[in-house]
Amino acid sequence: MQKLFKIIGQSAALIAISTFLSTAFAAGDATQGASKAATCVACHGVNGNSVNPAWPSLAGQHEAYIVKTLQAFKQPNGAEGGRYDVVMSGQAIPLSEQDMADIGAFFADQKMAGKVADPDLVAAGERLYQGGDKENNISACIACHGPGGRGNAPAGYPSVAGQHATYTTKQLSDYRSGARKSDNGEIMRSISARLTDDEIKAVSAYIQGLR
Repeated sequence: MQKLFKIIGQSAALIAISTFLSTAFAAGDATQGASKAATCVACHGVNGNSVNPAWPSLAGQHEAYIVKTLQAFKQPNGAEGGRYDVVMSGQAIPLSEQDMADIGAFFADQKMAGKVADPDLVAAGERLYQGGDKENNISACIACHGPGGRGNAPAGYPSVAGQHATYTTKQLSDYRSGARKSDNGEIMRSISARLTDDEIKAVSAYIQGLR
């Protein structure tokens, strides 16, 4: 019986991995995505580099993560794993899976514009990003997002390098409060819950300066 359960468990795991990989490596067409992203550029910039720091830059972001994000905005308000924003939810609802993949491919092909970190916060932010805080059980950001902030596309971890500090601060604060629930396994909610306001600002500033 134990052997049967083990086989069932392995099969379920393989199905889950297969499903994830099929989503993660969706075949988007960047050329088609350029026209489909016409409404996106009003906030996120013509080349995916937003001018308003409250709106995320999408240039260089993994295609799979953009698809996952659009899927989250398409879910009903308040759903676990979903996200809600009056503008983004309205934009995502009419999109097909192919539309999402094409838009993701377009932004993934763009180049993130380099930014500069706040010199007063960068040292504290670097310590948290690179080493975490063992005393307070805060994991290092580098474990998932990598030394250069490029993330891990197959694992579903987004690129964060060069992201606006204002936007990152808002997202970490939302994870901490539970307002955002789109993280796999509640990883970001768990980590953010242990961060102070000053730590969130510091690590966000450091991330903004990554290139």
